[in-house]
Amino acid sequence: MEKLGRKWYLDGKLAHKQHTFDDHIAVADGLAREGLVDPDRIASRGLSAGGLLQGAVFSQCPDRWRAVVAEVPFVDVVTTMFDETTPLTVTEWEEWGDPRVREEFCWMLAYSPYENLPPAGSRPDLLVTGAVHDARVMVREPAKWVAALRASDPEWSPRCLFRCETGAGAHVGPSGRFGHLAYEAEVYAWLLDRLNRPANRSEKA
Repeated sequence: MEKLGRKWYLDGKLAHKQHTFDDHIAVADGLAREGLVDPDRIASRGLSAGGLLQGAVFSQCPDRWRAVVAEVPFVDVVTTMFDETTPLTVTEWEEWGDPRVREEFCWMLAYSPYENLPPAGSRPDLLVTGAVHDARVMVREPAKWVAALRASDPEWSPRCLFRCETGAGAHVGPSGRFGHLAYEAEVYAWLLDRLNRPANRSEKA
């Protein structure tokens, strides 16, 4: 928010949320166009609201990514913003919108990853995480999204991995320094394995 000023921040929320996704894709396209990276080996990773970003760009531009990591992703946007019992919902209406207002409901519906699955046959490899004890993004969100993605593209389904934290730990992964280091190692190992594979959309994991 501070880096480019408040105007930039406001231009990426509420009715303008799509700008966030467009900017992320544009950066990846620019890196590929300028020859700074291998265009067939671009991975993207984000957590929570950053997981929403991953879900959105996964759906909107699936051919751009070799692999995507969506950690505890906020991907069932409309349902969660309707649920006032979820701890962050009411305070987050100022960020995403209030779905009880029809116009704001339409903003969220247009980009919510759960309602906007990518076409079958064009998807990159996907790692999704969730945590049973997460009070910010309920585990049902990533689980529901993964189930919908797998059902809508059974051939791709084995390339979608869901890692659910069931022990101590929640929104940012396992608790404890060594537990979190082990988690980071898992994510990096998965990413490196994917980046070293040919970009064949029909391959099996």
